[in-house]
Amino acid sequence: MPSGAEWFIVLLVVLLIFGGSQLPKMSRNLGRAQQELKKGFAEANKEAEAEAGEDSTK
Repeated sequence: MPSGAEWFIVLLVVLLIFGGSQLPKMSRNLGRAQQELKKGFAEANKEAEAEAGEDSTK
């Protein structure tokens, strides 16, 4: 896991590549993607549990 100084360097590189105006938009998109990923995992777990319940009743 990167330490504080390494995160600072990564942030500087991202700023240089994308510019300050794009960072809020990118952060928003990353947050939305993370939410969708969590929803997908929760849905997959729910379906797997439902299938496991059906298999045990047969």
